[in-house]
Amino acid sequence: MDPGTVKIAELVATLSCAADLGLGQPMEHCMRQTTVALRLADAFDLGDEDREATYYLGLLMNSYCHADAAEQARWFGDDISFKGDGFAVLDMNTAQMLAFLLRKVGSHGPAMERARRLAAFPLAGQRLVATFLETHTTLAAQFSTQIGLAPEVTRAIGQAYEQWDGRGYPRHLRGTDIAVAARLVPLASAVEVFNRRRGIEAARSMVRRNRGRQYDPVVADAFCDLAPQLLSDLDQASGWDAVLAAQPGLSHAVSGPELDRVLEAMADLVDLKSPFLAGHSRGVANLAAEAARVAGCGADDVTALRRAGYLHDLGRMGVSNSVWDKPGPLTEAERERVRLHPYLTDRMLARIPTLDQSRRIAARHHERLDGSGYPRGLDRSTLSFLDQVLAAADMFHAMTEPRPHRAALPPAAAERELRAEVSAGRLGGDATHAVLRAAGRRAPTRRSYPGGLTAREAEVLVLLARGRSNKEIAGDLVVSPKTISNHVEHIYAKIDVSSRAAATLFASRAGLVGGYQATDGANTS
Repeated sequence: MDPGTVKIAELVATLSCAADLGLGQPMEHCMRQTTVALRLADAFDLGDEDREATYYLGLLMNSYCHADAAEQARWFGDDISFKGDGFAVLDMNTAQMLAFLLRKVGSHGPAMERARRLAAFPLAGQRLVATFLETHTTLAAQFSTQIGLAPEVTRAIGQAYEQWDGRGYPRHLRGTDIAVAARLVPLASAVEVFNRRRGIEAARSMVRRNRGRQYDPVVADAFCDLAPQLLSDLDQASGWDAVLAAQPGLSHAVSGPELDRVLEAMADLVDLKSPFLAGHSRGVANLAAEAARVAGCGADDVTALRRAGYLHDLGRMGVSNSVWDKPGPLTEAERERVRLHPYLTDRMLARIPTLDQSRRIAARHHERLDGSGYPRGLDRSTLSFLDQVLAAADMFHAMTEPRPHRAALPPAAAERELRAEVSAGRLGGDATHAVLRAAGRRAPTRRSYPGGLTAREAEVLVLLARGRSNKEIAGDLVVSPKTISNHVEHIYAKIDVSSRAAATLFASRAGLVGGYQATDGANTS
């Protein structure tokens, strides 16, 4: 394989590790569920198309489970803990399941807020969960198409939360109307968790309980009969090399601009973690690449830096939105969780040689020249010019975006903050100068908007993407909540989405939020 080429399987396996963290599972959970599902596929002697769909669904099924993490955290507290504990509902009756959800709803926040949520949940709960599942499958299916996977893969991803008895989401498909892969992988996912936590008999018991409801009876029976073989040697069989070698059919690979497009799609995926991050990674990537270009760096370094920008926040998936979206000061424990995310980025990307330079730069975006940064406390003796550019670009871009504890800073104020960091010896002067030069070359304010949106609708969409409620947007724009509700309805219809997360993804791709874009005269490709 060409040294500049990356297998799509490598990239989706990396995303699966990010999804594991967001699910509250150890890394390689998704690779383990993929192995179990492929073994089931072999037991049924499935053809190449169904095996390929099983493989990629196993790796991508949970890739967008963080897309509405802000809403999950608002309702259930720690979103990662909620999803990690959520597998237990498969072993609960209806009353136990409801009790579990109500405990989560009432577990956090001031007493008055808890009371409001508990009062609202009986009516809003089912609709809320249905919206989550529809968002996850819709966006993951779109991503599958975007990175060039086969139609059968996309179909299976879109059906990942359907149930044999027709009570799943989003289309309430029943029985054999559900793709074979979408009947294998959800079962494999649950049994991987039950087997790891409680042993093989607990996994069998859970499957029997859900036979004919959640799961295809034939698949459930096959699992129960073959469980020892299906679950044996998972540590070895689900390692990185083993999972990549298990890819059915021809290997899909990308390089050059096509690789950049996939990495940009991954960046948008990660940035859905919080409304405050919408468009952040693609904006940092473009700003850092333009800064490197104006500083006279070679084309290979510009490309490596842009890719580092796309990838630098992968590790954010491993930290709860109860931390990222907290409006007040973080505790020491919360700060330690934040300091971990560049390390997680480094570990997720460590096994893709083609991205090695970009990985190293991405993992250092919070390091500082005086050794005060994190996660490793590196200093000027180690940090390269490209490391320094990404650090400055990330800081400048973040300052010009809103955060839970502050509004977005005007560019001039952000520039003063960066220059103060240079004076304090934390940022590099040449790298910061290049970033500020690049930041002054933003594209001019747009005069037309994508999707046929009006200027007012674009304004509402930006606020919606930033996590503002209809009531809050109405206050910001000094109009009635009903007016905003009508705007949101029209926006969703025009851009063909049904959730805030999907609308945020549209806004990010269109450059309405976060995405720094250079002037037309600057070549950032």
